[in-house]
Amino acid sequence: MSNYTVISADSHFIEPPTLWTERLDKKYRDQAPHVEENEKGSFFVAPGLKPSRVSLGFAAGRSGKELGEYFKNAGYAAAPPGGWDPVERVKDQDVDGVVAEVLYTTFGMPLFRLQDADLQRACFKAYNDWVAEFCSHNRKRFHAVGLVSLEDLNAGIKELERCAKLGLKGAQIWGAPPPDRPFWTEEYDPLWKVAEELRMPVSLHLATGKGSGRDEQVKVSPSGKRPPFMTRNYVNHFQEIQRSFTDIIFGGVLERFPKLLLVSAENDSGWFPHYLYRIDHAYEKFNTMSDDPLPMKPSVYVRRQVMVTFQDDPIGPMTSQFFGEDNYMWASDFPHSDCTWPNSRTVIDGQFAGLSEQTRDKIVCQNVAKLYRITLDS
Repeated sequence: MSNYTVISADSHFIEPPTLWTERLDKKYRDQAPHVEENEKGSFFVAPGLKPSRVSLGFAAGRSGKELGEYFKNAGYAAAPPGGWDPVERVKDQDVDGVVAEVLYTTFGMPLFRLQDADLQRACFKAYNDWVAEFCSHNRKRFHAVGLVSLEDLNAGIKELERCAKLGLKGAQIWGAPPPDRPFWTEEYDPLWKVAEELRMPVSLHLATGKGSGRDEQVKVSPSGKRPPFMTRNYVNHFQEIQRSFTDIIFGGVLERFPKLLLVSAENDSGWFPHYLYRIDHAYEKFNTMSDDPLPMKPSVYVRRQVMVTFQDDPIGPMTSQFFGEDNYMWASDFPHSDCTWPNSRTVIDGQFAGLSEQTRDKIVCQNVAKLYRITLDS
């Protein structure tokens, strides 16, 4: 095994099927997200949301040829217990040659689209309590990102503060806000201010937008053919994150809050250098027409305050010379279908072939350790 240290900047819990049915505030217990089994398979169910197959969350190590049948038939019995058992999780890390992980939700992601704000806050609170308990088993290897609802901004800020007190290392908000509450407005300034003061990185993770970026309805053609909706969402998922970052940057958020740290999580990275070119080009052409022009090029703010994660994206390391090796963070995405487990080091060796050890070490370890204040053994 190659002799370098690896930390995953984006891996995932698999919430136990009873997390919300047992931990949710009793007044919301009858609406608790839960798992249902029927003749069609195992599904994650929550009020107002389309049921989703639980197997989408834990297909680690399976090929594309295997996924179709696996998604249809696999239930919780097929899930790796390391998703919810900290002792087993360390074993999974050791198999993959990973010394620590930044851990995100799995089934909490669709809950960003819950319409009941009170229920969403209660679900996120129960989740944050559970992950804090999980991480307490091994604080060197587990570093969780909490869930924060922004339906009520003041309540969201209080939960952000509570996450920090629980020892969580960052906060995940919706990847794209509702169209009538864009990120460029000053509405969110109190949140950014507190996140900056707490030094809590704020993550915009794929598949968590409340905007119009995802296909929620499957339309059928006149011939009865369904669209390739999974493929469309998979390929286009970073578009809503681009819109969010554009609003944040050109809305002056990073100018007003120069120590605020943001993370683009699991949106890949190969597109980012071109995005930097594009926003700088827009700045040069149109900045003087803005009601509140930026005093610096947008790319300056991004390099100072934005981090980007990727897993199996060879374009990312290749373009580090354009974007900069200080802003990329490698991730395994374990145990999701897109993950590199149990062959992460083989993937890393291939993706970083021809690049310097310094570049590799920053991207697979040092950058994430610095961002989340992870102590490395000397």
